Amino acid sequence: MTMIKSLILGSAAGLIALSGAQAADLPIKAKAVEYVRICSLYGAGFYYIPGTDTCIKLGGYIRADVTFNGGNYGQPSFSGDLGQGNRYRDYFSTRSRMQLNVDTRTATEYGVVRTFGLANFNFQNQGTNNPAVLNAFPTSATQSLFGVGGGYVSVDLLFIQFAGFTFGKSVSAYATPWQAYPGNNSSFLFGGADYVTGVNNIQYTAQFGNGVSATIGLDDPTVYSRTALLNLGAGNPAGALTAGSTAYGGTHAPDIVGNIRVDQAWGLFQISGMAHLVNASYNTLAAGVPTALSEISGHPEDKWGGAVMAALQIKNLPTGPGDDIKVDVSYSKGVTRQVIAGSSFGMFGGTDRAGAYQSVGFGQLADGVYTPGVTDGIKLVDSWGIRGAFNHNWDPYWSSSLFGSYAQVRYGGSALDVTSAKGAWCANYTVGKAPSLDYACNPDFNIAQVGMVTRWTPVKNLTFSAEVGAFFLDQKMTGAATLAAAVPKPTTVYEFKDQSTVYLNFQARRNF
Repeated sequence: MTMIKSLILGSAAGLIALSGAQAADLPIKAKAVEYVRICSLYGAGFYYIPGTDTCIKLGGYIRADVTFNGGNYGQPSFSGDLGQGNRYRDYFSTRSRMQLNVDTRTATEYGVVRTFGLANFNFQNQGTNNPAVLNAFPTSATQSLFGVGGGYVSVDLLFIQFAGFTFGKSVSAYATPWQAYPGNNSSFLFGGADYVTGVNNIQYTAQFGNGVSATIGLDDPTVYSRTALLNLGAGNPAGALTAGSTAYGGTHAPDIVGNIRVDQAWGLFQISGMAHLVNASYNTLAAGVPTALSEISGHPEDKWGGAVMAALQIKNLPTGPGDDIKVDVSYSKGVTRQVIAGSSFGMFGGTDRAGAYQSVGFGQLADGVYTPGVTDGIKLVDSWGIRGAFNHNWDPYWSSSLFGSYAQVRYGGSALDVTSAKGAWCANYTVGKAPSLDYACNPDFNIAQVGMVTRWTPVKNLTFSAEVGAFFLDQKMTGAATLAAAVPKPTTVYEFKDQSTVYLNFQARRNF
């Protein structure tokens, strides 16, 4: 009996031990997966990054466009091979782009910390097949950018915002919210500032309530605030469409910028201001390049220039829901890029003048000029402009915009006074050109633009648009002269004459 009892107890103990071992091998219940949660604090499209209290939003677009009788980005034919109208120009220009932006925001005891980055993945045609232009780039670089399977990445915005401050590459406080796009597709509507691709800066914004704010900042002036500072002295000969040589020195001071803005249901009003330092390199240069005598030759004293702008947007128009008018007016002294954010103009056309090969119109952009030993330091160039658009929605699927601009550049002084900006420019430009008897030198010029774009949005965030525009160059030179124009143009007699051009752009865009 005792033996039987022992066997039973032993078997039971073995079963208990075995069952305990099997229980130890059972799978443990996994921790619940943390699915991505919607973040409703900052608007649609934000999600919490798993495991954090930071919200993130991804966005962007894919866009394809083609421009006829113009360059990429809807550029009119106002310079280079396009302006010459030679056989190297493209009759049409194509471009494809994907834009990707990343927006993160985190609530803290000091307010929201925001980071933002925006990059573009681009592929476009070279823009010209002129060997003189192509040879300016390494062959490998040209192939990688524009060859089969090529393309390039451009970075527009990269900044951090915290407690009212912005650090990084962001839109200048001087700019309007619509930049150079009050209603157009083209990236070449002049008449005011354009900081759409951002500038390295630091700025602070104060909110006063009721839509009233003020921003002050310091901008890097290198990209968006410099055109040319012309040294018109000996060793800096003029070309067919330009005088002197560029003689800006290094970056010595940031642009000081600011705005006061009212943003309410009726629209927006903004006043902006800027101070910009114009500083030269040296008096003695060889076609803009320093020589062994440059440093001891001295330099003109630095000179401060500036710009102001007023902008207005009017909403709730009686013409229809969503319609608005945007307009801005700018004046600059020594910061010409704040009125014409582009390159100098050079356009060729026909002529009825006896003995002339063709006509030419040009406008050289400059912030200032100086002639060592002649002018009293740097003479700043004046400019002003206006641009705007009326935007109308025909229905939820169709909309149109009518846009335009006008700008003037003035060198100041008299063509006969070599101590003035205009006189110094003319003294440099006229040399060796064998001008006609009715020749009169005047580097001042005006530009005007007008255009219209119509858009069709068949489904949300997918838009097809067509834009037609005209560009007019009203130059102030008269008579004719013998010019050594850029090849393939011959060196011969050209008549100075106003010029114009038109372009047509088609675009397909999908936002996401």
